[in-house]
Amino acid sequence: MKYSDDIIKLKGIGEKTAKLFYKLGIYTIKDLLFYYPKNYQSFEEPVKIAGVAEGETVTVELFLPSDFKWKKLRNLTIGTGICSDGNDKISVSYFNVPYLKNKLKVGSSFLFRGKIKIENGKYHMDQPVLFTWDEYTEKMGQLQPCYGLTAGLGNKAVMKAVKQALKELVPDFENSSEVTDDCDAGLFGEILPEEIKKEYALASRSCAFWQIHFPKDWENMLKARTRLVFDELFLFLLSVRKMKEYNEALCSDYPMIETAWTKRFLEMLPYKLTNAQIRVWQEIEKDLLSGMCMNRLVQGDVGSGKTILAFLSLLMTISNGYQGALMAPTEILAAQHFEQLSSMTKQYHLPFKPVLLTGSVSAAAKKEIYRQIEGGEFNVIIGTHALIQEKVKYRNLALVITDEQHRFGVRQREILGEKGGRTHVLVMSATPIPRTLAIILYGDLHLSVVDEMPAERLPIKNCVVNISYRRKAYEFLTKEVRAGHQVYVICPMVEAGDADMEGIQNVTDYGEKLRMELPEDVHVEILHGKMKPAEKKRIMEAFSRGDIHVLVSTTVIEVGINVPNATVMIVENAERFGLAQLHQLRGRIGRGKSQSYCIFIDGAGKEKTTERLKILNHSNDGFYIAEEDLKLRGPGDLFGIRQSGAMEFKIADIYQDAGLLKKISVTVDRMLSEDRMLESEKYARLKQYLNENAGNFIDFRTI
Repeated sequence: MKYSDDIIKLKGIGEKTAKLFYKLGIYTIKDLLFYYPKNYQSFEEPVKIAGVAEGETVTVELFLPSDFKWKKLRNLTIGTGICSDGNDKISVSYFNVPYLKNKLKVGSSFLFRGKIKIENGKYHMDQPVLFTWDEYTEKMGQLQPCYGLTAGLGNKAVMKAVKQALKELVPDFENSSEVTDDCDAGLFGEILPEEIKKEYALASRSCAFWQIHFPKDWENMLKARTRLVFDELFLFLLSVRKMKEYNEALCSDYPMIETAWTKRFLEMLPYKLTNAQIRVWQEIEKDLLSGMCMNRLVQGDVGSGKTILAFLSLLMTISNGYQGALMAPTEILAAQHFEQLSSMTKQYHLPFKPVLLTGSVSAAAKKEIYRQIEGGEFNVIIGTHALIQEKVKYRNLALVITDEQHRFGVRQREILGEKGGRTHVLVMSATPIPRTLAIILYGDLHLSVVDEMPAERLPIKNCVVNISYRRKAYEFLTKEVRAGHQVYVICPMVEAGDADMEGIQNVTDYGEKLRMELPEDVHVEILHGKMKPAEKKRIMEAFSRGDIHVLVSTTVIEVGINVPNATVMIVENAERFGLAQLHQLRGRIGRGKSQSYCIFIDGAGKEKTTERLKILNHSNDGFYIAEEDLKLRGPGDLFGIRQSGAMEFKIADIYQDAGLLKKISVTVDRMLSEDRMLESEKYARLKQYLNENAGNFIDFRTI
């Protein structure tokens, strides 16, 4: 078996199952092994209900004194029953699991595993996982990996596939009792010099892969994770440093002079730039006029006015007779930039001749657009990854702008830059990354920060509440819809997951629930990243028009959606997200003239998480929130809190692993200062790996 083999080569995976893996982005054996668990489940001894804390996930043996009652509401099948552990009673509910009808009969007894809720002194469990004693005994004392899933593909199927692949590629370590630093084999050969492994007390790659998927215990899992995080950050920083080395002191192929267009445009605008915008524009302008290649990152909170800076940069480029390109991570965001630039072109009689180029453009239309771009008929090209396709040839591409940089890999940005030769590069990001980390992560770029908000923006009003407030939240959103406004509801998951996800809201079921709870004339729709692009586009356009009142979505709306009429956001299971990402999500509201409100529902109800979330009550400053998020992350937050949204690594998290990131940065700089070209024997394997995997160290996922 080879790393590059299609997963269909694994036993038990036919075409139908392979397509489910493909939906998760798993195409090859390598993809599968790098598809790390998002959490682990440990199976303890069953307990009695009395004494269990609110929100705790436990296993209890329950007896059914009567049959479960089942009813159907619209498309939802609901089963409820009262069970007993011999001392206390508990209400248990199931949704859309009709196959349990024949099991949950009077007189039967099962082990139920789920999250305990206590309301008015009464115990309750929603959607617990059902086990027989034999089934549960097999799992006791184990750590079971929990993977991200899709409908039709269970956790067991993923586990089985991963174990089979590991046995084929690293056969000796299935029974390894712990992660050591001397076991190594196969395609997981060591790439780090021995001195670095010793300095950081790192485990071998081989055992790290076994123990991240099938850990013997928490200690071994953490050792394995440290090794894999180290590799990911180390390889990323190496690629960034090498890119910086290449870009430094690089003369631009497109010298520019100051023209009257930018000053004229600023005078025509109906508002004045903030002091921060003026400062950053002066930095960009100086770069463009310097004769050297610009490589600049502009960081600024949502709504701080970065887009106008991008348009000014394009205007200077076009008025010097060159082309400019703006690449966005989603078709929605690309279309918004295109419409905004086109509108300004007409309103202010600007010299822009823009075109929109995305994946959904027909083949015939693309062919004509390619011809016109190469001929110079379009001087501003706005689009998605379509801009870096091999067929796109530019006449004189002088400026490349990427919006929401963390959605693109270093190599993707490099490819677009190469389309024009020695081009100027401007990167924009609304993701609030603490300055100390931004300097490391974007080490190949000069950093500018737009740290001031336009005066006319109304601050968003925030509140952090527990699940008991949900009813009032629904009443409030109905009131806002009645007032002509729209609402976002954010859930962490697309659809119901496995056992570790009890109490975690998912978009699919939540949409159905809201349709039942809210008045019939309130139009509710769902949106998530697994939908086809055309369907996502249809829903977003309907929401933008106001045809949809309540949009239940995953974080797919985090970037590139501008609906000024949306005034309310409810975030379910807010404790599952990093503070910086919650702030990024919150930026989707507060874009119009009406007061906006953000309601963070804390599904855990624990004092620590509630206090953490309350930071969002005290500040709307993304950079302050990002710094606080950095301080608050601890070992207990390793799982449960979703990726920050910034630099979406496969296993590393820039907040959780900030300390390690800073140390690795020092190590990489030291290593390159001693051996810039990595020519010594100790770096031979590393250099070979870099050459074979250039640009593929990190999956910068698109939405």
